[in-house]
Amino acid sequence: MEFFLCVIGMVMFIEGLPYAAFPVKMKEWIKMVMTMPSATLRGFGLLMMLSGLLLVYAAKG
Repeated sequence: MEFFLCVIGMVMFIEGLPYAAFPVKMKEWIKMVMTMPSATLRGFGLLMMLSGLLLVYAAKG
């Protein structure tokens, strides 16, 4: 459980970093994302999930 909480904390840190460092650019990027088709966002999300799983597998291997 301690490791899990550490991982969640790191994810939250990495997710929040661009908003803290570049708030104006993040607003522009969010506007751009809102115009993207749902299929594109879904594909990107799936690609990121698979990449994350591969990284975890490689780290454990």
